[in-house]
Amino acid sequence: MSSRGWNHRFIIFLIATLFGAIFSMPTFLQTEKGAKVSLGLDLQGGLYMLLGVKTDEAIASKIKSVAINIKYLTDDNNIIIDAPKVKDDMITLTLLDSNEEKNLDSKLDEIDGLVIEKQGLSYTISLSDAEKQDVRTLAVTQAVETIRNRLDQFGLAEPTVAKQSDEDILVEIPGVKTREDSQRVKELIAKAAHLQLMAVDENRNAKADFMSREEAAAYGDVIYPDKNGSIKYLVKAVPVLDGSMLTKAGVAFDQNNRPMITFSLNSQGAKIFGDFTGKNIGKRLAIVLDDVVYSAPVIQSRIGGGSGQITGTFGDKEASDLAIALRSGALLAPVVILEERSVGPSLGADSVKASSIALVFGFVSVALFMCFYYRLAGVIASIALISNLLILIALIAFLGATLTLPGMAGIVLTVGMGIDANVIINERIRELLRTGASVRAAIEHGYKNAMSAIVDSNLTTVIVAIVLYIFGTGPIKGFAITLSFGIFISMLTAILGTHGIYDLLINKIEKSKNLVSWFGIKRANNGNL
Repeated sequence: MSSRGWNHRFIIFLIATLFGAIFSMPTFLQTEKGAKVSLGLDLQGGLYMLLGVKTDEAIASKIKSVAINIKYLTDDNNIIIDAPKVKDDMITLTLLDSNEEKNLDSKLDEIDGLVIEKQGLSYTISLSDAEKQDVRTLAVTQAVETIRNRLDQFGLAEPTVAKQSDEDILVEIPGVKTREDSQRVKELIAKAAHLQLMAVDENRNAKADFMSREEAAAYGDVIYPDKNGSIKYLVKAVPVLDGSMLTKAGVAFDQNNRPMITFSLNSQGAKIFGDFTGKNIGKRLAIVLDDVVYSAPVIQSRIGGGSGQITGTFGDKEASDLAIALRSGALLAPVVILEERSVGPSLGADSVKASSIALVFGFVSVALFMCFYYRLAGVIASIALISNLLILIALIAFLGATLTLPGMAGIVLTVGMGIDANVIINERIRELLRTGASVRAAIEHGYKNAMSAIVDSNLTTVIVAIVLYIFGTGPIKGFAITLSFGIFISMLTAILGTHGIYDLLINKIEKSKNLVSWFGIKRANNGNL
């Protein structure tokens, strides 16, 4: 054990402690500069929601996407069919050229998960039961990812979005306190953002105001209103393309400085868009978002490049939220709010105060006991414990993790776990000193003898923390994370750090020959230090 100057153990401990002090100060001093610990819903208040996913509508959306794909494949391979009609989760179409029957069959076989029934040249196409179940599962999984992406892009820190059951989603958003922000968040979450480019039925559109939905369906059409609800459009039920081919969306401004939405399509969407506009010059193409027609411009020429724009009477916030929704992807199925609660910030303040009092009281109690029972060795252990807390808070802030009430419980528990290692080490040192070993030998062998017990106890706790993280929900995960961090940091401070301090002070300890002051025990019987 080196006794000359600063040793490598102490240097590592000192660097880690300085890191903890620097990065934890913004949290303790509540300054604006530097990374601060983000508080969870239970500590700072916010919005709690339980959402339900309407998976039946995901089936209808999937059928419509299949119809788009069939239309694309038949057009691309010059297979002449009448316009596919979608009704009751089924697609019906008729082949108009019997010579292309084998060609059409082979193209339909390329699409997975279909049940195809033929009667002559008439086809009835639906999804298999396995495909329907996959669509339902995907709708919920995709909704979780989409909602999380939207909230992240909205600028909300550390929202919790998790699958609660087969069709339910839990959403917790810390920091949402005003009614205006709460309403914006709910609208952003619930917005389907389903973009469709649909051909206007020019032959019958003039009768849209006098036509029922059933009559429109008989022609393979649907009726959608414009954004103000004053005009009705009769459009083909099978879109030219939909938002699944969208790659980019953003906000721009027209020549009158009014906000509009710009979008770009992938290569397949760009080809479909270009081919359609090239063949339908002089006709109108409706831009439909969530079953509302935002505009229906006349196609003046072929539009290549796969880009377009959505104009309307947007406000700045509405345009921004809409672009976020489009960028993050359309929901495969609508979501509804089943339960909603606002957690007041006063509850969070009380929780923070109570937890902080518990942490301070626990730390002071442990430190006083250690200093009383182990004297200067207890002071060294308390210094390591302070370093442990500083590094843990700094690491949480540095990594941008969210601190919840169970997480704070994990920090409080770390105080006990961190000091436990020093108790074992000090007892091993005292045992050796009582047998007459030298201080230098007692410290060196005390750490070696204590190491197996410390590692075993911490390893089993880490395994439990990993299991809690894997199988637990948000708050339990927070507890597991802070507990795991605390254990690894305590291994650094309680073992490496205190050992480094003893290395630095070994000459002074040997010269003092006062074991009562340093370790709280009397001199060895034979007087050998």
